[in-house]
Amino acid sequence: MVESATPSQATNPSASLDTTRFMAKDLCAYLESYLEPDQVSEVYRAYLFGAEAHEGQTRLSGDPYIVHPLAVAKTMAEMRMDHRSIIAAILHDVMEDTHISKERIIEEFGEDVAELVDGVSKLTHLKFRSKAEAQAENFRKMMLAITRDLRVIMVKLADRLHNMRTLGVMRPDKGRRIARETLEIYAPIAQRLGMNAIRRELEVLGFASHNPLRYKVLQDAVKKSRGHRKEVMQKIETAICSRMEEAGIVSRIIGREKNLYSIYRKMRQKRLSFEEVFDVFAIRIVVTDVDACYRALGVVHNLYKPVPGRFKDYIAIPKANGYQSLHTVLFGPHGIPIEVQIRTEEMDRVAESGIAAHWLYKAGDRQSASAQARAREWLKGVLEIQQAAGNSMEFLENVKVDLFPEEVYIFTPRGEIMELPKGATAVDFAYAVHSDVGNTCVAAKIDRRLAPLSTKLESGRTVEVITAPGARPNPAWLNFVVTGKARAAIRHYLKNLQQDEAVSLGRRLLDKALIGVGKSLEEIPPEQMQGLLEDLQLPNLDALLGDVGLGNRMATLVARRLCSDDADAGADEAAPSPATLGKPLAVKGTEGMVLSFAKCCHPIPGDPIVGVMSAGRGLVVHREQCRNVAEYRNKPDKWIPVAWSEDSTQEYAAAIRAQTANKRGVLANLASVIADMGSNIENVSFDERDGHASTITFTLSVRSRKHLADLMRRLRRVPEVLRISRARG
Repeated sequence: MVESATPSQATNPSASLDTTRFMAKDLCAYLESYLEPDQVSEVYRAYLFGAEAHEGQTRLSGDPYIVHPLAVAKTMAEMRMDHRSIIAAILHDVMEDTHISKERIIEEFGEDVAELVDGVSKLTHLKFRSKAEAQAENFRKMMLAITRDLRVIMVKLADRLHNMRTLGVMRPDKGRRIARETLEIYAPIAQRLGMNAIRRELEVLGFASHNPLRYKVLQDAVKKSRGHRKEVMQKIETAICSRMEEAGIVSRIIGREKNLYSIYRKMRQKRLSFEEVFDVFAIRIVVTDVDACYRALGVVHNLYKPVPGRFKDYIAIPKANGYQSLHTVLFGPHGIPIEVQIRTEEMDRVAESGIAAHWLYKAGDRQSASAQARAREWLKGVLEIQQAAGNSMEFLENVKVDLFPEEVYIFTPRGEIMELPKGATAVDFAYAVHSDVGNTCVAAKIDRRLAPLSTKLESGRTVEVITAPGARPNPAWLNFVVTGKARAAIRHYLKNLQQDEAVSLGRRLLDKALIGVGKSLEEIPPEQMQGLLEDLQLPNLDALLGDVGLGNRMATLVARRLCSDDADAGADEAAPSPATLGKPLAVKGTEGMVLSFAKCCHPIPGDPIVGVMSAGRGLVVHREQCRNVAEYRNKPDKWIPVAWSEDSTQEYAAAIRAQTANKRGVLANLASVIADMGSNIENVSFDERDGHASTITFTLSVRSRKHLADLMRRLRRVPEVLRISRARG
């Protein structure tokens, strides 16, 4: 789109070509090095087509607009992508910014190219309530396209890279917004797909645009530090090179500098000053094969002492994006820590190009094929998150969570390795195995010992999940799960569960309201029901019943409209009094998420009760004498009479206040009596009145009013209890 592709002169001086000046002939000359002549001709035809479509459009820098698509195509060519990807790169904005339709692209260049272009194009024909919603919906569209064809994200990353290189002429606020989006979404996606060369450049350009002052300060600090350490680093490289030759290991040794954004992120996350960040400089050793990697590790460990706990073997256990390497930190000369990475040539290529290596070197390259397989595995998880997400904003939030993993490696009971983000819990592990395992998990064993489901997992642990057929997700899990898949699956399950229970309760409430006017739900003619649904703009009866069950619509008003000769006329009439609606609604206490018991008065079986409809929450049951119900007495459409079901066997929360003498062991004595009476203490609080007496408020689980009365009678016999009463709302 023109808005997000507004350039200035390139801000990246290290770029090999000035992408704002090269023309189609330069692109074709480059493509001739690896594509067939007829494929190059097809690319040139796409250039002519794109140039005609964008004719008259210019960028903010004044360049013809076609310069941008050509620059994107050049980046794709440097990744040695196939000719259809190059064509899609040239045409990636024509559907969004010109009159060209998808059908026209299919006609000219085939279905494959059209799908790639469509995957990258934004949704310009839809109206959104906010910029954030538009961003989220476009992101969802792009991610779904990526799950069908990985090349979509490669075009998008190349597009974003050129936009970031030419961000200088943007308004500062707009530039910062695009830079932030790049740092939060596109750079992490590039990292997830192993495309580290693009990821590093996106991070540096994004950091420079989003935090220009911090970027400048850090850049100056690195320059000063470079002067002090350059000589030391040269000595270290020379020493390692010499030892490698003595050991007969053929190697390339590269000294490198961490990018500024990596240094900045480390300083923020670990709250370090620049002087405390030692691994600003690092050394990479590239060897011929895996055996040489481990021999090289032995050489450097003999040369300099390793820092304990800082060795990681990503060759034996690759990262999720296919990255493989040995990482170690050594105590160098003068105590300077040196970060060393050891890998093969193939591993180095995959580390830089990620999934792009699959197109770069197809023949016999197991590492690049593995990188693409792992990328597809991650995208499969993204698809599951999309299916579970309620809307595009929720989807974007869950994928963002999934894009920032620092991995831990967990073993299944069968010895298989699973990779999870740092901070993952047993519930995250259960959902990583399968959504059904997560939905029915009740406990977990970590290294064969029972552990809470909220336990954070550490690398090397063996985790076994215990499931039960009738179990279901607990809303409290959302407080500690960290993976996007777990979060989306829990929300999806609870949302569906609430809807099912709302429909069931809504049916009972509407039936009860209809009885009050002499009808039942089955007696309502289908055409009359359909007329009401159309009038209320609801798709089906379940949607209406769900609204009634959640308290978003009053059952009495819906009943009046269904029974009125003129459905519209009944809408404004007074609702019938709850007293005229027949028998009270029976409450069992097992109605689920759309029926709850008020915490202000803690009703229990035997108490006179009343139900209050609360929008979005459903039916809330109060004791009749609760002071919070008083305001609803004059609003008959908001409350309904309810009564306890005779077969209610559940335990309920009740609150009692005990005024006791201040003596040692009082609480222990009261707790012992409560346990003997078959009750459980859910909560306890203290209020010291003076030095001689205290008030203790217990929240207890009881079966009925009689059970509570027996319990209070036994507590009165405790010598230290001065007075006891039930807490009132």
